[in-house]
Amino acid sequence: MHLSSILEKIVNDNTLHSKWLNTLSYMENAGAKKISASEHKEEVTLLILKHAAEEHRHAYYLKKQLAKLDENFCKTYSNAELLAPNYTKYYLNTLDVQVCRYLKDNFNLSGYDLKFAAYLFVTYAIEVRADELYPIYQDVLSAKDSRVTVKSIILEEEGHLEEMLNQLREFSPDWEKHAQEIIKIEQKMFNDWMIGLQEELTIVA
Repeated sequence: MHLSSILEKIVNDNTLHSKWLNTLSYMENAGAKKISASEHKEEVTLLILKHAAEEHRHAYYLKKQLAKLDENFCKTYSNAELLAPNYTKYYLNTLDVQVCRYLKDNFNLSGYDLKFAAYLFVTYAIEVRADELYPIYQDVLSAKDSRVTVKSIILEEEGHLEEMLNQLREFSPDWEKHAQEIIKIEQKMFNDWMIGLQEELTIVA
């Protein structure tokens, strides 16, 4: 099942749609916390603060959109209020672990240097994914005349991707070769997540 087909099925059902918004909010919040965790104790750049703040705002914005569907849905990030919760919660963590392993093997990094490099590559992979996912979701929302919108997130995610590209160019002249390997790792995580979503939609159907 293609992503657009999955999203159409989700948007057609208020309960599923609420859980989807909550799931996206959870992932944005998890991303923001990971960015903060990668910070140096003293050398914190304006860009990292901006990025963490925007990811937290995305989590808040998505959560707030729930009121357009049903104010009583999805008050927490408990498993019962997320779609494919196990896949969702392992997505970023597993990606982070595997990217760290890859960077250790290829750059011999440790400590803060490893954390920062992982931040660069994991965030790049997630921004590439967001640049694909959010526009498809918005197209489905627009086609269904939904009151929910993610247009503001799409604009900010495009800006994030450009910022990550600039930092990766400074990090390594071979960044593209390594970025492609990280994208392959993320693709596996994303495929697993899609399988989880499809399984959940099949149960609901």
